[in-house]
Amino acid sequence: MSTDTSTATRTECPVCRTKGKRVAVVTLRSLLKPELATTLQAGESCECSPAGECRTPTEDTGWRFCDSAGCEVVYFSETTEQQFTEPDLTVDVGVKQTDGPRPLCYCFGHSVASIKDELRAKGRSEALEDIRVKMKDPGCHCATANPSGACCLGSVSRGIETAHAELNAENPDAPVPVVPPNRGERIAKIGTLVSAIMASSCCWLPLLLLAVGVSGAGIAATLETYRPAFMAVTFGFLAAAFYFTYRPRKSVAAGDNCCAVEQAAADDCYERIRTRRFSMIAMNKVMLWGVTVLAVAFLLFPSYVGTLLGTTSDTSVTENMNRVVIHIEGMTCEGCATTVAQAIRRVPGVAAVEVSYEKSEAIVGVEPGNDIPVSKVLAALRDAGYDGNVPTNTSIESDHPDDPAAVDEPQNIETTETVFRVDGMSCDGCATALTESLLAVPGVTGARVDFKSGRAYVQNPSCCKPPSEAVIQVIETSGFRGQIEESPISQSPKGDPK
Repeated sequence: MSTDTSTATRTECPVCRTKGKRVAVVTLRSLLKPELATTLQAGESCECSPAGECRTPTEDTGWRFCDSAGCEVVYFSETTEQQFTEPDLTVDVGVKQTDGPRPLCYCFGHSVASIKDELRAKGRSEALEDIRVKMKDPGCHCATANPSGACCLGSVSRGIETAHAELNAENPDAPVPVVPPNRGERIAKIGTLVSAIMASSCCWLPLLLLAVGVSGAGIAATLETYRPAFMAVTFGFLAAAFYFTYRPRKSVAAGDNCCAVEQAAADDCYERIRTRRFSMIAMNKVMLWGVTVLAVAFLLFPSYVGTLLGTTSDTSVTENMNRVVIHIEGMTCEGCATTVAQAIRRVPGVAAVEVSYEKSEAIVGVEPGNDIPVSKVLAALRDAGYDGNVPTNTSIESDHPDDPAAVDEPQNIETTETVFRVDGMSCDGCATALTESLLAVPGVTGARVDFKSGRAYVQNPSCCKPPSEAVIQVIETSGFRGQIEESPISQSPKGDPK
């Protein structure tokens, strides 16, 4: 119902005394019932472009909009007593209602009721994001659809808070839904953890395989080759996760590329919707820092695994023990030293072991009077993925130096060593695998392949002709190129060249 009586210019609603907001005449003509709309003369218009931009009235238009909830007045004249109430409009004025559907976005159909349905189904509302996308395409028409004649984003933001409050009031004991991060953020966090785990797998995977009794030959060296790549991927995912979590949220105020929002309210189109205990964004930040701590822990695992698990046994190697020093090829970090120590400890008869990553060696001790199981220790090292050998200038300390049975390998056989050049190896894993193949060649009593120098040192009894052709054939069968580099050199039982 409308009335018309001349009066002074007014900015406050004549009923509730709330300051009204300027509204274009085109809004009234679009939303009032036809018989009332025709009584108004065409005035300044406010048209929204497909890009989501609009011009809000900057001067008095003759009409004001009252958004006070519970007040029956919707529009009132600035210069007369004429006013229009809700029954005079063709649409419901959602911001003035306290129950029911309460429409908020008249362009794309969002209401308090639809937002509550979203919260029940998904734990969050995507109304703001949906409006933002559709404002660009197909574009909004707030000036002729929204009773306020302005952008609805501020009203929708408040409507989300209202929906949260009403749901909490309906069921105060219901658990507060934890809103999951967006898809990109979730993928970045998962990728960070997976790549960090893979970056440290060169240390923990051999230990795991060793614990279940599975050979890890070549695995540590192969994974170590890819460790820098996995580390780079980890930091890439972590950077993406921080971006998704801490990227700035755009806000919309009067004059921005959005239908105008009242200057005084300066509503944030992407205002954080807080729950009773903590906000979604705060929870995502806590999760991100948790992922970061775990990622760093996995990346640094090779550095502290030796301290964590130890590279020495509970019993130290003492002077009264029978001892042997074994040179180890293939260790790339303290984690490898831990794996080596664990592998040697499992050999029956070993009482103590000390492994030094810096010296690339292990000191193995057995109780006085016991034989040193050298061959079993070397076999355990091969199963763990490393190559071990007793240096030719190293003597094996035993209680029975003159007794060949003091160790389980013959020490009184004169051998000949032939050096082969091997081309084509790409990592220590190649050297380890080739060593195992060479040890299986008939007539070979010892073999050591050095990846860094690209050489293979093969021993055979001096009484026999070196199986050079068979060795070269095995090298080529393994996918490498081989040739004799140094002529055979005879060695005494103690390893001294003759």
